[in-house]
Amino acid sequence: MSGTDSGDTTAGRETVPPQPASAPDSGGGSRARPAGGPEAAHHPAADRTDRANRRYMPPDFSIALRPGNGADAPGYPVGERRHPMRGFEDTYSDIVDYIVRITHRIWEDQDVGYVYDTYAPGCRLHDDSGLKVGVEPLVTGTIANIHAFPDCRHYADEVIWAGDDRDGFVTSHRAQNTGTHTGDWQWGPATGKPLRTWVMANCEVVENEITEEWVLYNTAAKLDQLGIDVREAARAFGNEGGLSPLTDRQLGDVDRLTGGRKPLPYPRRADGAGFDPDHLVRALYHDVYNRRDLSAVDRAYAPHVRWYGPTNRTGYGRADVRGMARGLLATFPDLGHQVDEVYWMGNEADGYRVSVRWTAVGTHRGHALYGRPTGRRVHLWGLTQLYLSQGRITEEWTLFNEFDVLAQLLRDDPADRLV
Repeated sequence: MSGTDSGDTTAGRETVPPQPASAPDSGGGSRARPAGGPEAAHHPAADRTDRANRRYMPPDFSIALRPGNGADAPGYPVGERRHPMRGFEDTYSDIVDYIVRITHRIWEDQDVGYVYDTYAPGCRLHDDSGLKVGVEPLVTGTIANIHAFPDCRHYADEVIWAGDDRDGFVTSHRAQNTGTHTGDWQWGPATGKPLRTWVMANCEVVENEITEEWVLYNTAAKLDQLGIDVREAARAFGNEGGLSPLTDRQLGDVDRLTGGRKPLPYPRRADGAGFDPDHLVRALYHDVYNRRDLSAVDRAYAPHVRWYGPTNRTGYGRADVRGMARGLLATFPDLGHQVDEVYWMGNEADGYRVSVRWTAVGTHRGHALYGRPTGRRVHLWGLTQLYLSQGRITEEWTLFNEFDVLAQLLRDDPADRLV
């Protein structure tokens, strides 16, 4: 993993246990600070800092994955507890071990019923088709996908985590998925083609149960690899009612402009305040997507950054990062963006691994990404993993609900908003 090689797991490395939620910072970990420092309290974007981000942030990579380990990798410590996990099954050594091995058991061992033990009965699941509540939709969807790809394998590339067993853990899990399409599914008959793509899932976990999950399966990339027309599939999906109804919250105005005022630059941190991953992320997204300042990319990213995006997009260098941002802004000229959650692992010497969850709303009035403008108002949401070295982003992995966006745009019912 570029930029964070020093973060590889070492089985014998001493682990610093999470501090209790009420404990002050004492060098064994970090608590996120409000974005922008005290002087930023008046700024709408800074004022929206998620209070859950006052959680414990691991100060190193002693509990972490080597890229590509997967559940079968030799050498990953299991059995002995490496940090407190009140309420979890005894078999799990740490929260990373928990996330990787429950995924393996459910998908590769095909013990789908283990979902009932590891997801809360009223869990909330956000995916390309919208919000689902409860365990049964998850069980049904898992069985359908295993039927379509019965030889599926899931290779864990990353688990970024934060939190503790008192307030709950949060995790961002990225994996490479492989399989052969030998079973019929909702998009048509089996194609017999191999599949290799990557997915990302963010979870909130309390006492052995996932209470909320945001998962993006890179659906458009999957369909494209199998030779299925992505735009036609999205149109059919929208027409057949596959999308959950969008709420006023999802289609409401994101606070890009407040009270008709111009969007202000994100406040700088006070001199001597030290490096803050939370501030870097919130400033970057606000300045690029709300203020339309693409030069913020040059300030936040290393020149040689590697970038991986939805539907098999890849890039190298700041120009490719700016290109994707320009494409979204040109497609949705009134786009408003907000960061919903940030957490991280690491330190200034070894670098950081950062998880970001975000939301955006805009109207399709431009030609850049999705063809002739439809005038439709759409809801976007995404998951991002960032790797930082010496205060700059050296690698980025981002997925957003692109297939869902296409379904919102291409469905055949008349657009309710005109260009």
